[in-house]
Amino acid sequence: MIDETDLAHLRRCVELAEQALAFGDEPFGSLLVSGDGAVLFEDHNHVAGGDRTQHPELAIARWSAAHLTPEQRAAATVYTSGEHCPMCAAAHAWAGLGRIVYAASSEQLASWLGELGVAPPPVRTLPIREVAPGVPVDGPVPELAGRVRDLHRRSHGAPPAG
Repeated sequence: MIDETDLAHLRRCVELAEQALAFGDEPFGSLLVSGDGAVLFEDHNHVAGGDRTQHPELAIARWSAAHLTPEQRAAATVYTSGEHCPMCAAAHAWAGLGRIVYAASSEQLASWLGELGVAPPPVRTLPIREVAPGVPVDGPVPELAGRVRDLHRRSHGAPPAG
């Protein structure tokens, strides 16, 4: 169940995605929030430099493995503008992180990119639950998915949906 705290964190993820786009990168942003509600880590995509693995969710998994106990990781929540790709979902599960909350789903993103004529990614799009079935997941959030859609449209040179 998505609550006001979740929405506030997701709004920050969308802001991070906007920052990524402003820096010429793909519009994805994510936060790691501790079990007691403190934001521990935030980042956005850094794939424009050529390393297509520079996703914020993967950075969160690596950071958490280096800085948090297994119990702290399990109690944490990852918030993200877009549902984890299979690489990031696997890293999340292997790191032992807790809940994931996302604004827009991979299915939505694939549909939006298809409408724009963007070639599919080299890795099959799968829901988090298919890659990491034990991870609690909430999303998408319709009130934010439209903003995420517009960011992706802009990233491919299309006007916002209207």
